[in-house]
Amino acid sequence: MIRRAALVLACASILLAGCQREERETRPDPALGSGDEPTPVTVLAPGGERPATSHPKAAFEANAFHLSEGKRLFDWFNCSGCHANGGGGMGPALMDDKWIYGSSIENIHATIRDGRPNGMPSFRDRVPDDQIWELAAFVRSLSGLASKAAAPGRNDAMMPHPSENRLPDAASLGRSP
Repeated sequence: MIRRAALVLACASILLAGCQREERETRPDPALGSGDEPTPVTVLAPGGERPATSHPKAAFEANAFHLSEGKRLFDWFNCSGCHANGGGGMGPALMDDKWIYGSSIENIHATIRDGRPNGMPSFRDRVPDDQIWELAAFVRSLSGLASKAAAPGRNDAMMPHPSENRLPDAASLGRSP
């Protein structure tokens, strides 16, 4: 009985020693191009040549919709609490030409996204990136760095006098006697 058990144990150990897991390479190295850039197989594309991708700043700086959305977000996120409608308060003024961290839209975007020491909090995880680009475009427009054709105007409440269509006798203007 002991011999039989020893024989079974010896056979089992020989079988286990003979089994090796086969190692397969699941992702073979690509035949062409081993760098970060994928090697195109062909330059042909349906519909002709694709337009070059542009940096998002071009889409936000010259677009009136994005600038007005930035203005709305500026109010919603209470940026005026520190920057006082761009004139400065606890935070620096946004209407002059003094920019501590640079006046380019990339610098303003980085300031809003990452924050700055001694005051400006980071909005990286609180505000989506496209809204940060809209805010940055609006902040640039406060100092006159955006296109006048696209930049939003001041709120009616901030104007020195009401607009002509809001004057008390506006209904009678333009009527012939």
